[in-house]
Amino acid sequence: MKTPSDSPTRLAKVPARSSSVKRPPGAARFQAFDLLATLVAVVSPDGVVLFANAALEDALSISRRSITGAPLQSSFTEPTLLENALVGAHNNEYAALRYDAWLKRVGHDPLPVHVVVAQTDRPAEVVVELLPLEQQTRQEREERLLDQAQANKELIRNLAHEIKNPLGGIRGAAQLLQLELETRELHEYTQVIIHEADRLQLLVDRLLAPHRRPHVVGDVNIHEVCERVRTLILAEFPKGLRVVREYDTSIPEFRGDREQLIQAVLNIAHNAAQALGERIARGDACIILRTRVGRQLTFGKQRYRLALELHVIDNGPGIPDSIKDRIFFPLVSGRDGGSGLGLTLAQTFVQQHHGLIECESQPGQTDFKLLIPLP
Repeated sequence: MKTPSDSPTRLAKVPARSSSVKRPPGAARFQAFDLLATLVAVVSPDGVVLFANAALEDALSISRRSITGAPLQSSFTEPTLLENALVGAHNNEYAALRYDAWLKRVGHDPLPVHVVVAQTDRPAEVVVELLPLEQQTRQEREERLLDQAQANKELIRNLAHEIKNPLGGIRGAAQLLQLELETRELHEYTQVIIHEADRLQLLVDRLLAPHRRPHVVGDVNIHEVCERVRTLILAEFPKGLRVVREYDTSIPEFRGDREQLIQAVLNIAHNAAQALGERIARGDACIILRTRVGRQLTFGKQRYRLALELHVIDNGPGIPDSIKDRIFFPLVSGRDGGSGLGLTLAQTFVQQHHGLIECESQPGQTDFKLLIPLP
């Protein structure tokens, strides 16, 4: 979000993209706004557009030439809100004003946006920034996922280390006790203690595994990753399940840890297959592995020119509402007997590639989307 200190004069130092559209005098100073994913217009105090960035042009579905020189308030369903905000900015009543509104679009339904009207260091210019509420909600969700993952990482490390030491002592004491027992019938109880201690030790090792294992970086072909996962899933579920490929073969290789990415995608696909139990029995279960290139995407608090979008989509019952917001928490599982570690580890592995996993789920379709920056 821009502040009044981010004046157009300072932004003029950023190289602008070439354009065949003729700009009004001085508009070249604002061309850095074309690099932003948010919708931005520079207007006069009465709302006449002096400059509109490429994102706003795309959102309104009209040319920049048509936007420039026209009153911006005419693009809103309630133009008086912007008119009042511009009057307040011109009279120095505030440095920045925020409100929600609806933006009219040619050939589309109105778009809900969060409007920020900010002063600049020039009294004849006001910056109006429009953030689609859907995008704002997604960014807030991504920030929660990142904060959640960091908190999970610290929790896992601390909890695992706290459990590990006394667990070894319990197992050792049980072994010594077993040597002192004279009747073999009592050995059954010490064996239970040893067995459960080993089970907990295995769980602790799995929790610590992604933080211990070195990040082995090499060239990764995402479709080789998908094919490996597809082979493993079909080997475990040979009947009643189709794994459909929808690949964009133009996606370039990128630097990453191939084994970590295989494990991340496999964890998601395996969860999907297990959720499809009833449909597998009926013979109509389906998992789709879809790869696409995303352009000018913002995730993980950064904007990327190109990014891999890998979707793992299933036609299962969907994620229960009770855990939908917590599926990446450790030890949270929607399946009886599940460890609740698969998605946690998958998110960790993808974040080690500066990426993020998002999920949208409803009955009949669950879509896990892995986002990873591309070179």
